[in-house]
Formats: sequence, structure tokens, C-alpha cells
Amino acid sequence: MDKADQDARWIEVRIKCDGELAEALADVLGRFVVNGVVIENETRFNPQTQENEPTEEMIVSGYLAADEDLEAKRRKLAEALWHLSQITPVPEPEYRPIHDQDWMDAWKVHYQPIPIGKKFLIMPAWKEPEPDETRTVIRINPAMAFGTGTHPSTQLCLQLLEAHHNPGQTAIDVGCGSGILAIATLKLGTRHVLAVDIDGVAVTSTLENAGLNAIAPAVLEAGKGSLEEIQTGRFTISDAPLVMVNILAPVIVRLFEQGLREIVRPRGMLLLSGLLDQQEKEVSATGQAAGFDVVDRLTQGDWVGLAMRKIP
Repeated sequence: MDKADQDARWIEVRIKCDGELAEALADVLGRFVVNGVVIENETRFNPQTQENEPTEEMIVSGYLAADEDLEAKRRKLAEALWHLSQITPVPEPEYRPIHDQDWMDAWKVHYQPIPIGKKFLIMPAWKEPEPDETRTVIRINPAMAFGTGTHPSTQLCLQLLEAHHNPGQTAIDVGCGSGILAIATLKLGTRHVLAVDIDGVAVTSTLENAGLNAIAPAVLEAGKGSLEEIQTGRFTISDAPLVMVNILAPVIVRLFEQGLREIVRPRGMLLLSGLLDQQEKEVSATGQAAGFDVVDRLTQGDWVGLAMRKIP
């Protein structure tokens, strides 16, 4: 450990990559860092529009505690990245020491308000919207890092939600992460949302973020589980006219095989995101075989989001 590292409390790890590799790198990095992993679009300033615009590159980042286990964690991370590199080329990670007083500032650099679609604005918990803000604000504590609105898959699902939501209905969010989608649909007028995740920490994150948005516990039901728990009546609803699934494509295919169709009401809408473009064909075919029609498709870089309607 060099002198800068010795004086630091945290070591930031950043890896630049394309969209196809981002999820795999996040999975690897997440085994070693604290407070989760950030996946964000790298931006570049456009002098013509005077705005920072997303590029095709993604940045995967997280923080290692600079303690007595730091060097061991760095070695294990290097080994894990080497194993991944035997499958596909992996860029070299960048390491930067972060001092304790800079910890929250380091996180805040990553999280600025993110406008999505025509209606939504993802707002970090420590910021306030402008007085004349007209978008629907969703406040998020990014320290949990289960979904902060920076990843294209979340943004695509929010745009699909904006286009296909009907006020007054119920909804289910399978793999809720930070709860962004569940909170968003409630802010659009959904009367009750069930948000489930197989990770208990994600459920906690969803409930914390619901509190930041003044969402009443009576309208957002969150619990640990997946399809089986929904179908066996562990929660107050077992199906809905709107179901959202923002997970990796192989998991979506597996959910179809496990009966995803059963939790979508007849003529109901299923919003799917987390698909890379080369995975779209398999997911679409699996959904059609399960009795759904593709009614909408959005893309962002290598990522695809689908809206599918259940055939009665």
C-alpha cells in the first residue's frame, strides 16, 4: 500500500467498458466492495448543445475499505477479473484513494439529477429540485446502489412505464432493487404496488427510498421473494395488470419457464428490461411462446426494453 493509500479510508475502483460487459463486471466487483456497485454512462460535453451527453461507454465503480484486508481484496479482485478476461477482454481497473472527509463527496460526484423520458427526474436524496421543476421527482439514496437510474435498463423500463401505465391499477415489480420502478408507478397513480426481490437488502433499500418519497406503507408492499412467493399467496396480491421485470435476460427467460405469465392479468402489460440486443430474440420468442405479444420496443446503446401484452 503506498503513502496515499495509507492515508485514505477508501479506495475507489473504476472500470470503463462497453454496455455488454458492464453487468458482468458489476457482478465481479460487487463481491469485494462496500455499499454496492455503480453502473453509469460516461458522458462527454457537447459544445453545440452545452450539455454533457452519454457516450457508448459505461463506468462500473465501487469502493474498497482501506483496512488491513485491502491488499488481499485487491488480489482477489484481480484474480476474479483475470478469470473473466479468459472469456472476454477486460479493461484494467483504475484505483483512486478517497479520504474519509471526501467519502460522501465522492459518492455525490456520481449522482446528479437524471431526467428520464418526458415525466421523470431521478433526484439524489441530498438534493432539492428547482422551484419550477415540472417533472415527477423520484428521490433515491444511491448509497444502497441497487439501482440509481443511471443504468440504461432502468431508464428504458421507466420510459416504457411512462408510455403504458394506467392510473388506478395495481402493479408488481419483480426484482425491485432500489424500488425506483415501484415508486415511479405509484407517483403515476398506481393504487398498490407489490415489490419483491430475492435479496433482503434490496427490500430494505426499497422501503428506505419509499420513505424518502413519502410513500405510505399501505400502498407499497415490499418483501423478499420471487414468483413462487407471489403465486403461493405470501403477499396480498398474486397478479396484476402491470408487471415490471428489470433483471438480466437469462433470468427473465427462466421466469417465463417458471410461470411469469400467471402473475399478469389477461390483456395485462409486462415490461421487460435488462436485455442486451443479442439477447432480445430469445426473450421475445420465449415471451411469445408464453402467450404475449410485443407491443413496444425501446433501445439505448446495446440495451433493449420490451413491452409485451398478455393474450387472453
